[in-house]
Amino acid sequence: MKKYHWRFVIIAILIVIFAPTFAVNSFQKTFATGIYAVSYSEEESNCSFAMINEKTLQAECELPFKNCSNNDVQFSVEFYEELVYKDDLPMVSLMNNDAPYEIMLKGKENKHVKIRTNIDVSNMENHIEGGEATGVNIIIKSKGKSRNL
Repeated sequence: MKKYHWRFVIIAILIVIFAPTFAVNSFQKTFATGIYAVSYSEEESNCSFAMINEKTLQAECELPFKNCSNNDVQFSVEFYEELVYKDDLPMVSLMNNDAPYEIMLKGKENKHVKIRTNIDVSNMENHIEGGEATGVNIIIKSKGKSRNL
């Protein structure tokens, strides 16, 4: 038994590392319904911002979704960000100016959703002039349920 001790330890560590991800993916692909069947690729998401005049910031975000169920899913999207420092200017959360954004995914559909909005920054003391963000944090909501992704 001592001969296999380290093998068991390594196998146990691998199970602890990979089992939660595997379990979530398996659940999402087989049993989940509604917004719980929606997969979001945060690492593929991005937003870009540019001033189009003195008062208006144009923003466009691309959000990749996959509906893992056979049923259509409709949900709304809102944006959030965690500012690291007190003096950081919000960027992605400015997209909530016209939120929530309604999205519909057909059964088993993969879709890159583009959301474009113009943001009035004339009443903001400090705001961004432009930029890009990747790894966008969102909240999806439907029928009183929500998921932070």
